[in-house]
Amino acid sequence: MIRSLLYVPGNTPRFLEKAGQRGADVVIIDLEDAVPEAGKTEAREMLAQSVPMVAKGGCQVFVRVNMTDRLFDDAAAAARAGADAVYLPKVNDVALLHRLAEHLAPYEAGRPPMGFVPLIEDPEGLFEARAIAKGPRVIALSAGGEDLATSMGAKPTPEVLRQPKLMIHYAAKAAGVLSFGLFRSTADFSDTAAIRAAALEARDFGFDGASCIHPAVVPVLNQAFSPTKAELDWARRVIAADRAEAAAGRGAFTLEGKFIDTPIVIRAERLLARFNKDQA
Repeated sequence: MIRSLLYVPGNTPRFLEKAGQRGADVVIIDLEDAVPEAGKTEAREMLAQSVPMVAKGGCQVFVRVNMTDRLFDDAAAAARAGADAVYLPKVNDVALLHRLAEHLAPYEAGRPPMGFVPLIEDPEGLFEARAIAKGPRVIALSAGGEDLATSMGAKPTPEVLRQPKLMIHYAAKAAGVLSFGLFRSTADFSDTAAIRAAALEARDFGFDGASCIHPAVVPVLNQAFSPTKAELDWARRVIAADRAEAAAGRGAFTLEGKFIDTPIVIRAERLLARFNKDQA
C-alpha cells in the first residue's frame, strides 16, 4: 500500500534526518530537480548514509535519479545503499528500462532487485506508456505534471493534465502496476483543501496514491487514499451477504436497497485485501 510519496532533496541533511518520521509510505530522495548541478555528485555519495537513515523511520525509500549521463551511476549508488526503487524521470522508451536492469544486476547481489517507477514527462513517453508499463521491474507509473505541461507548451492546470494523466493511469492499470498522481501539479502545496479534494477525486478514478513536496501534505494524502471505517464495514457486509446468497444458490442480490453483483463483490474483496489485513 503506497498512498503518499514525499520528495526530499538528496543534498539536505536536515530534511533527510526527519524525512522517515513524516508518516509517508515512501520517501523519495531526490537527486534530480531538487539538487543543483554542483551538488549532484555529493548527493549521490550521501545515499550510502541517507537511504538507511530514512528507512529507519519504517517507510520505503525510493531515489529519483538523473536522466543524463549520471543515470547509471546514480542508480548503482541507490542499489548499493539499499533503496527499494528508483524514480526514473523523462522515460519515453522501454528499451532504457532493459538497459538499466542489466546494468544494475551486478550491484544487487544478496538483495532483491530494485523496482522502477518511470515518470512520463513528454508526449513521446505518453504514447509509449503502455509499453513502458510492461517493462522490466516496473512497479508503478506516474506523470511529471510540470514537465509534461512544459513539453507541450501548456500550463499545468487540472484541465490540461487530466487527459494525459488518465492515459498514463490506464496504461498502469492495464499492466497491473500501481498508478500515482492527482489531476493537478504537486508544485502548489499550500492549499491543502484543494489537494484533499483532488486526492479524493483521484482515488475515485482508481489511483493508488500521490507524491508531494511538503510534509504537511502527507497526512492529507494518507487519509484521502485510505477507505473510511464506513467503507470497510460496507465491504464486510457485502462479502458476508454474498456468501450467504451463494450458499442459497443465488448470485446477484440486493443489500440495503442496492443491487449487488460480481464486480461489486470483487471490489469489496479487494478493498479489504488491500487496507484491512489486520481487521478482516
